[in-house]
Amino acid sequence: MAITPKLMTADQLLDLPDDGMQHELVRGVLRTMAPPGLQHGRSGSSIGRSLDRYVEANGLGEVILIETGYRLTRDPDTVRVPDVGFLSNERLREVGDVVGYVPGAPDLVVEVISPNDRYAKVDEKVAAWIEHGTRLVFVVNPRRRTVAVHRPGQPIRVLGRDDVLDGEDVVPGWSMAVRDLFR
Repeated sequence: MAITPKLMTADQLLDLPDDGMQHELVRGVLRTMAPPGLQHGRSGSSIGRSLDRYVEANGLGEVILIETGYRLTRDPDTVRVPDVGFLSNERLREVGDVVGYVPGAPDLVVEVISPNDRYAKVDEKVAAWIEHGTRLVFVVNPRRRTVAVHRPGQPIRVLGRDDVLDGEDVVPGWSMAVRDLFR
């Protein structure tokens, strides 16, 4: 006789006490990650600040810099947390003023790979973002000093230190030198 584990809901995840760890829910299963280190924080903050200044100055929407959950599925629930998320004005109107997790995915996601992250788990997370409507995902890799650019239905582009990252049609006009992510 197989034992089926009890799945957690997004509401139960939201009610978890703060234990200093980051939690996500993947098809009802709780995933816990250690807080990221300094290089992770520097890279995420650097790209987040740059995006935020540009988006605010141009009235394009909102950049969420603090770890915010996005509910991607229900029954079983999936709640994912990007390092940085951008919601266009159109997406913000769709979402409305919600309490709790944002329903659906952001338009743009930044994921910074931590030393303890497994590449397969990062790839799984990127696939989930794309599957649920994210139009552009940047995966920042501090160890390799690269940024992988993911778009639905397109090959992955890997940018090095001498390249320039840009918001393409998701955040038109925004750009940042890749080298500025790895000071």
